Amino acid sequence: MLILACGPLGNSGDATQRVKEALISAKFIAAEDSRKLTRLAHDLGVTYTAKVISYFEGNENERLEQLTQILVSGEDLLVITDAGAPGISDPGYRLIRIAVEKDIDIKVLPGPSAVTTALLLSGLPTDRFCFEGFAPRTSGARQGWYEELLEESRTIIFFEAPHRLQESLEDAQKIFGGKRRGAICREMTKTYEETVRGSLEELLVWSTGREILGEVTMVLEGFNQSSKIHTESELVELVLLQESAGEGRKESIASVAKALNLPKRQVFDAMVNQKAQKK
Repeated sequence: MLILACGPLGNSGDATQRVKEALISAKFIAAEDSRKLTRLAHDLGVTYTAKVISYFEGNENERLEQLTQILVSGEDLLVITDAGAPGISDPGYRLIRIAVEKDIDIKVLPGPSAVTTALLLSGLPTDRFCFEGFAPRTSGARQGWYEELLEESRTIIFFEAPHRLQESLEDAQKIFGGKRRGAICREMTKTYEETVRGSLEELLVWSTGREILGEVTMVLEGFNQSSKIHTESELVELVLLQESAGEGRKESIASVAKALNLPKRQVFDAMVNQKAQKK
């Protein structure tokens, strides 16, 4: 069985009883950092006797065969990363795919998540959100990445390196504008935990000239469709598209208005004006 253990983000008190028991009973542990595993076990007051196999981003591919052999031999393998869930911007996904393909059982020991913790801390809408992993390292790639997210309506969550945070906020402001709201969640659950909320403009001012340390999770407000300016020709085109799919004129106008969060009257007037222009 492949056992995926969600570890604490920083505060060892967040480790679950199931994770403690799994550490004690495991014969094989794939750990992102063996030193951090030793420290975690010490903080939890548990002792493990498992064979520990180093398993991190830099050696993930070369470790897959060894870890797969453990699983196909009938042994359990516990995978634990430095913080949060294995496979979420950490090693684990490829091993999960192999387990699925070989019909090996998978068990998840749920626990702390930087994604949902930051979402709750941000104060931004929680009903719909997306996680985008780590932001690209270079400014050009990062701006292109932000452009792809420009009209994402869900709350956006991603990781950023502390030494790139200011540059990343500068790029975000160029693409999203300074008024888009966000939150910087730093060192969550740790001694120096800090959450800074505000517009991108305000967050950039906060980050300028400041030494930022620790793990950083960014949360950005999603795109508000009602803030987008639609030309009458765009509205007409969307209504005609609905009609071509079989809807009547009245239903098509209502559908477009609902999708764009616009008054039905605005869409109706666009259709009337378009008809008038053809005369």
